[in-house]
Amino acid sequence: LAVQLKEAGFRVGRLKTGTPMRLNSRTIDFSQFTPQAGDQPPLGFSYETEKLEVKQMDCFLGYTNKKTHSLIRKNLDRSPLYSGKIQGHGVRYCPSFEDKIVKFPDKERHQVWLEPEGRNTREIYVNGLSTSMPTDVQLRVVATIPGLERAEFTRFGYGIEYDYFDPTQLYPTLETKLISHLYFAGQITGTTGYEEAACQGLVAGINAALQVKEKKEFIISRIQGYIGVLIDDLVTKGTEEPYRLFTSRVEHRMMLRQDNADLRLSAMAYKIGLISKGRIDRIRKKQAAAAEAISILKSLKVNNLDMSRVLRRPEVSYLELLKSDSRLPVLSPEIVALVEMEIKYEGYIQREQRLTDRLRRLEGRVIPRDFSFEKIHGLKKEAREKLLRVRPGSIGQAQRISGISASDMALLLMHLEKRGQRGIKRTGGRDGNKKQ
Repeated sequence: LAVQLKEAGFRVGRLKTGTPMRLNSRTIDFSQFTPQAGDQPPLGFSYETEKLEVKQMDCFLGYTNKKTHSLIRKNLDRSPLYSGKIQGHGVRYCPSFEDKIVKFPDKERHQVWLEPEGRNTREIYVNGLSTSMPTDVQLRVVATIPGLERAEFTRFGYGIEYDYFDPTQLYPTLETKLISHLYFAGQITGTTGYEEAACQGLVAGINAALQVKEKKEFIISRIQGYIGVLIDDLVTKGTEEPYRLFTSRVEHRMMLRQDNADLRLSAMAYKIGLISKGRIDRIRKKQAAAAEAISILKSLKVNNLDMSRVLRRPEVSYLELLKSDSRLPVLSPEIVALVEMEIKYEGYIQREQRLTDRLRRLEGRVIPRDFSFEKIHGLKKEAREKLLRVRPGSIGQAQRISGISASDMALLLMHLEKRGQRGIKRTGGRDGNKKQ
């Protein structure tokens, strides 16, 4: 398959990743490790999960030591990552243990996390010891860690190298630009991580279904959700190393919050038939209840101050205000969290709202798929090459391409206006010149 895609003209690169060994929990001395409990109360992945009754399982924290590090240094020449057998770019934020020892020689110890693989297995995932060292080295390395001296392996760690295809060859729907009806999602686009793969699969699957039904394409923008940020980063900037989304680095994270994800995205899901009317009705009731509570807080006074201003104080909670004033509505914990977030961070949220309104206007300035970037006179060669490679679908996306300057954008806007396309929406029609 990879050979056929290369022959079809797709630009291809190589990346690498690895995984740690798995151990038999019955052979581990957990008293040498520090238990690490999960969240209390535990949170579900879905808003449909009101609470989790299942007892949570602890992870355990331990450390490597000088003996561990010495073994790695003595055997570096046997690691495929350092012997040249594997040459692709690795995951920067999840380095192999060999990488840690080489890149941080001053560190006397590194964290090792023992994570249960599941409730019905004895396998323990040794987070922090990702490696592609030979098996005899792995056995000796693990035995240097207190509590793992007698640990039995159920699986050894390993490294792999794999093909990925430059994601700037994709539209924001994840359909390839070269071949109609072909969608890429997951590691093939250069990402790493389960969530990153899952969200792409969701968007690609939705758009494949909509295309079959000849309906309008589905795109989440970077101001609507983290999925939109991830896909926009990929299709606009590409990647030369395994890409992982870090929510702390996203520009609009005050608006893209866990507590309001259902309010931001459920209307889109309902419109294309992904959720039921009952579910969207519950979400609308939640939204209305939160809005009503915020309105009441702003109308009630405490010592000549709006109650909403009192709630802004870090030490004040909604439940404390409720105890002192029965005029406030009784709310579920999830709505309380939403109300507190909206009130306490109101100034920051409003500032971000102004920025996202500007970005929304730029995203509304659509560039037709058949626009001739090569005919823009006066454009720098680098800018022309990047615009032709990415083929941005909007002015906003074009502006985010690395290396595109303000003067390049001015020329692009001028040519768009000349063509008479200003403000015209892309219909989602397919390029008739693409291979079938």
